[in-house]
Amino acid sequence: MTEPSGETAPEASEDLAHEDVAPSAAPDTTEDDGSAAPGTAEDTETAETPEGAGAVEDAGAAETPEGAEGAEGAGTAEGGTPELSEAQAELAAQRELRARIEARKAEKAGTVASGAKLSGTAADLLAAVRAVEGGAASGGAFFEPSPEPPRAPRPPETTVRPPAPAAQPAPTAGALAGVGEVLARGGAPEALAGQVAAALGERAGEALAEDPWRLLSVAGVRPEQADGFARALLGGGCGPDDPRRAVALTVWLLDRAALQGHTALTLDEVRAGLARHEVPDPEKAVETAVSEGAVLVFQEEEAPEDEGAADTEDMEETGEPAEGDGAGDGPVEPPLLGLDRYALAEESLADGLARLVRTVTSAEWDGGELERAVGGHGLVLHTGGEAAREEPLALAAAARERGLRVLVTVHDPERPGEEERAAGTVVPLAALLSGTAGPGRDEEGALALDLLVVLDAPQLDVETGAMLVEALPDGCRLVLSGDPDVLGAAGPGAVFADALAARVCPRVASRRPDPGPLGELVSGIGIGELNQVEAPGKEVVIVPVRDAGEAVHRTVQLVAESVPRAFGLTPEQTRVITVGHGGSAGTRALNTALKQRLNPGPGRFGGYDPGDRVAYAPVPGRTVTGTVLGADAEGLRLRTADGEVVVPKERVESALRHGWALTAHQAAGGRWPAVVAVLPGDAAPGLSRPWVYTAFGRAERHLSVVHGVDQALPRAVAEVLAPARTTRLRPLLAGLLAAPGEE
Repeated sequence: MTEPSGETAPEASEDLAHEDVAPSAAPDTTEDDGSAAPGTAEDTETAETPEGAGAVEDAGAAETPEGAEGAEGAGTAEGGTPELSEAQAELAAQRELRARIEARKAEKAGTVASGAKLSGTAADLLAAVRAVEGGAASGGAFFEPSPEPPRAPRPPETTVRPPAPAAQPAPTAGALAGVGEVLARGGAPEALAGQVAAALGERAGEALAEDPWRLLSVAGVRPEQADGFARALLGGGCGPDDPRRAVALTVWLLDRAALQGHTALTLDEVRAGLARHEVPDPEKAVETAVSEGAVLVFQEEEAPEDEGAADTEDMEETGEPAEGDGAGDGPVEPPLLGLDRYALAEESLADGLARLVRTVTSAEWDGGELERAVGGHGLVLHTGGEAAREEPLALAAAARERGLRVLVTVHDPERPGEEERAAGTVVPLAALLSGTAGPGRDEEGALALDLLVVLDAPQLDVETGAMLVEALPDGCRLVLSGDPDVLGAAGPGAVFADALAARVCPRVASRRPDPGPLGELVSGIGIGELNQVEAPGKEVVIVPVRDAGEAVHRTVQLVAESVPRAFGLTPEQTRVITVGHGGSAGTRALNTALKQRLNPGPGRFGGYDPGDRVAYAPVPGRTVTGTVLGADAEGLRLRTADGEVVVPKERVESALRHGWALTAHQAAGGRWPAVVAVLPGDAAPGLSRPWVYTAFGRAERHLSVVHGVDQALPRAVAEVLAPARTTRLRPLLAGLLAAPGEE
């Protein structure tokens, strides 16, 4: 694949036939040594973080549309009063289901062993926790190992779905008034009253007056803003060493890390973060946060590297870990700090996966490698590209012929075909978890399944994974299938990568290559090579541009004219993918230009007109694309792959954006006949091999690359990998399933 050499971009009237097809210069990774260091979300506005988290200045929920970046008004109605939306009710239902499942687990099973062999600071922190909690607080479950008793049999299966819990009441007028008065005294916008009351409860005003730094619990509030608020309320009674400030900043740092995909941080990382915010004694600040139960401390053991590198092929064939492959007396991992929310999810997910492995009845299944592995094991991991998706689908069909209850679930609601939807054999994951699709559940909330196949498994975040696994009955087989080279989940955690790295179950790698020039191009990117590909049918076209303005202009021309003329595709069948929401050619700028060309209008429904393509985030980390149908008293009506959806009017600004152009994280899991990947010059710091692999791999028939980053593209493919996520799932799985003698 050749990079542009400064030639003039084609005129706007030219057809794809006049574009440069599949350029041929191989990347020279020896040039400009040291100049290809990738930027982070803090380095550039356009650098993409999980699901639109963007720069860490915006500490709000991931994938918030344009206009929802400030601290004020997000998710509230006029006057600052929050109203429960359909998406929030769905989340509440899921959380209630998980809470009931956790209560059941607590009665039937022991906790996951963790926190062994603590020493030094970690031991001091743990001692502080136990001293305060007296050995009975909820956090102690994460440290005190106990054996796992046999699980009780489930009651007879029914087809009754668990009822949705009652909606949590909105804050009362009195609570809002109390919060508003405190905010006014501290010089903060009174529009934040609804969010503060929702976060802190009925006595939010008193809580905020006692601890002004709890304002950091509101999305979008920065530490310097909370400091100013505290000074206004407390005057000389506060300072940078205030223990309340230390606790709030520690929690804020971990919340901020979750936007980047981490479920925990090392002690050193947290201390460094506190030092950057002028906390005089970061070590003491961490001890205070742990002793007050605001954060939890963990230390996992790691198997020695030589044992961890045991023969993979034997394990893949037998499904059993190689001798010495478990967590033993190896070197100790650095202590980690985490929030109980993500700690609970990781513990629950590890316990649930271990339960499936232990309760399945092994059977001899005829067929290919994947089918034989699934017959004998409760958990199987399957890897491969787009073409490899046929293998788990064939497995599901064969399992149905065996008389098993089988379901396939996918990340993107647009992926199931009409026949699959009608048969109910392939359903979107969000619909399965919410109960709007899929089989019935028994009285304990377990799905009526014998085999669940999860496609797009890299898109599973740890909380979604925990809810899914806990909904599976004992003896159910689980297949996690996906492409390990794509961008990871929008939310915190790395479920698929951690399960692969733990090496506690069979891993079946597909040998089926993706076909055609596009498959050849993407396969090369996966191993770090931006290769020349022959594209006789113009499957790959490079459109060189000189600046961001030209990139926007050429993108609009490609979507509206060139691609439809050359391939007979409508603009709705073409998806534009760019590096971030901000910047001169981010999703905001591109969507504005595409709307003007494809569906001009006054935006009379909150900036939207019937026919607009939109991206809707019903919950943080999940994006649903659709088309605006109209508006009524209830809100904006959309047509999506899930059917007609109503976005409440108070959530239009915070949960909706135009959707002709998406980020690669939003597009992950989806596929379209044509893709236009936009790489303006200022996007270079946000490029990485997984980003390029994901963006280019969304195209089925045609890929246009609007190229203005010069040699930054081949350097990113060759050198820039996605930053590792700090998680605890891998050692938890190893401790449960890979220990010597464990069955």
